[in-house]
Amino acid sequence: MTGRTFVQQHAARLRALVDRVLPGDEYPSASEAGALDFLATVLDDRPDWTDRVRAVVDGTDDEGDPDWAWFAELVSAGYYADAGNGGNHGERSWAMVGWQPGPPDGWSVPVPVPTAQPVVVHPSELAERYDAIVVGSGAGGGVAACGLAGSGRRVLVVEAGQWPGTAELNRDHIRNPRSTWGIAPRSGPSDAGNPRTVSDGRTRLLLRPSSPGWHNNAVTAGGGTRVYGAQAWRFGPRDFTMASTYGVPDGSSLADWPFGYDELEPWYERAEWEVGVSGGDTDGPWAGHRGRPFPMPPLPSGAARDRLARAADVLGMSTVHVPLLINSTPYLGRRACEQCGTCVGFACPVDAKNGSQNTMLTRAFATGNASILLDSRVARLRTDGAGRVVGVTIVGSTDGRDWTRDVDAAEVVVAAGAVESARLLLNSRSDREPDGIGNGTDQVGRHLQGHVYGGAMGIFDDVVDDGLGPGPSIATTDFRHGVDGQIGGGILANEFIATPSNTYQYLVGTGLIPRSGIESKHAMRDLARRSMRIMGPIQEVTTADARVRVDPSVTDRHGIPAAWFSGGVHTEDVRARDHTSVRSAEWLRAAGATRVAELHGPVVGTSGGQHQAGTLRMGTDPATSVVDPVGRVWGHDNLRVADGSVHVTNGGVNPVLTIFATAMRTIDAMVAPGG
Repeated sequence: MTGRTFVQQHAARLRALVDRVLPGDEYPSASEAGALDFLATVLDDRPDWTDRVRAVVDGTDDEGDPDWAWFAELVSAGYYADAGNGGNHGERSWAMVGWQPGPPDGWSVPVPVPTAQPVVVHPSELAERYDAIVVGSGAGGGVAACGLAGSGRRVLVVEAGQWPGTAELNRDHIRNPRSTWGIAPRSGPSDAGNPRTVSDGRTRLLLRPSSPGWHNNAVTAGGGTRVYGAQAWRFGPRDFTMASTYGVPDGSSLADWPFGYDELEPWYERAEWEVGVSGGDTDGPWAGHRGRPFPMPPLPSGAARDRLARAADVLGMSTVHVPLLINSTPYLGRRACEQCGTCVGFACPVDAKNGSQNTMLTRAFATGNASILLDSRVARLRTDGAGRVVGVTIVGSTDGRDWTRDVDAAEVVVAAGAVESARLLLNSRSDREPDGIGNGTDQVGRHLQGHVYGGAMGIFDDVVDDGLGPGPSIATTDFRHGVDGQIGGGILANEFIATPSNTYQYLVGTGLIPRSGIESKHAMRDLARRSMRIMGPIQEVTTADARVRVDPSVTDRHGIPAAWFSGGVHTEDVRARDHTSVRSAEWLRAAGATRVAELHGPVVGTSGGQHQAGTLRMGTDPATSVVDPVGRVWGHDNLRVADGSVHVTNGGVNPVLTIFATAMRTIDAMVAPGG
């Protein structure tokens, strides 16, 4: 039964139910806004939800019933989302809450603007051999493709996703990697044929990409950089020496990096200038030296930053501008940010957000030496009888048909993200390495980490949301280190500008507004722009038991064993998270918040998500690491890794600039004479 058929069969009952969630007043009720169309669309995407909706139809609309609570939030998601999802005809709810997708003063240029076109190779056009194959096209993969193609090598980039246009990735508020409504994002991957599993006690649960524990990172050309928020922090000196600084707590596998901040600083500078970063003149008290300022000044900021800056002064906290991989001025041939309301989770309408797809990959294609194969996956790395990597096996689907192809390569760079890079090495078994390439000491897949986030949300008596994207304009870095009794810490920053559907989810999730009814609707109208979030990641204390393995009993659509997660975060991570939440609440109260909700509670399962790192740890000892200090897999001189999986620790900040920098360092070593 299709979603539309089900909705039509129960239209009268559903109309009454959705209007209990959002009754009519001067603004449309849920049914008047199109809630039934929205439900039909959603159930076509998630037919497994039909029975749950049927339980609501056949049951009671009791606020305490879990199915009713889920249904009320789903209907509200459609009401506050974009009209394309069917539940917000005319997008009247946006006017109600005072939100608009474009800049506060309107667009200065037509949107979307054209973007550079990739050099795409069809599967039938694949060569038998390339000088180098790069697996993945995100931050690390783009750097690898650019550096290798620039050195004269013939390069093939293999990308599991597509290269969607800006319009496809700039509209949908529900199918968005920043949203958690249970529907797979348009930036990929789809729920169909992309399972993972997770250990839950004695059972193993099946996950789909729309599941929170799947640890989604965008599967599209440019990877996560296509739709990220683009915070561009450097790790600081202590972030490279966590074990030496703090010791190794019980149950942890905390370790130092094999090199320090000073070693990486020149590549941080290169990343900032070659990709493009805007920011202020200081990185805060725990930062290392920098040889050169940012290439662009910070983005303009408004009343929200001014309010928080005054509050920080009262609390004695230092503050900095948030560095962003976003153009504050025209840079490298592309436009400046227009400060619209659809940034994090979306492709930039004016192409002012700097990612792999419009910087590194574009330069790689311009050499004439690089091409990209889309909608394809490297199933395994191939080795010869001596154990040397000689190429890859690629699988894909073209014109409705699945295909498999062996392609030879002199060198391979793996940059598929911490989860998929580990999965690839584990699935590349041979007689010489029966447990997977580089896994002779059982290190591949261990030390999975991401970022546990702390924070708080506050309600104010007056409007504090100035509508200026991307949102993060002020941060304190005071608590990255030096907190008594705590190992490491993290930054605090005002959050990205949120879509109305996400604002509803935040307010309901923190208990600041009711879930349904006219009171909920009026609270959204009154409080959406009078609310503010401060959030921040903490540096996790890694554990060897937080890991990725492969599950031979669960395969993807091409028959490749799926990633299998087990383990969890360290207790120190929860403690640091709680400190971050308390500090965030104090900052909001000092800024005038009259009601504040802090983020606490248990952290279930492994960490990962879009900041995933650590599964192919870098080091100097093959017994405790997977790659050497320049990214070579131990025992394989022609196999390198150039993504966040090599991170020993992941900093108390967003890691993408460190991925760019370490990848540049790795590829420079690779193309150097004798490299």
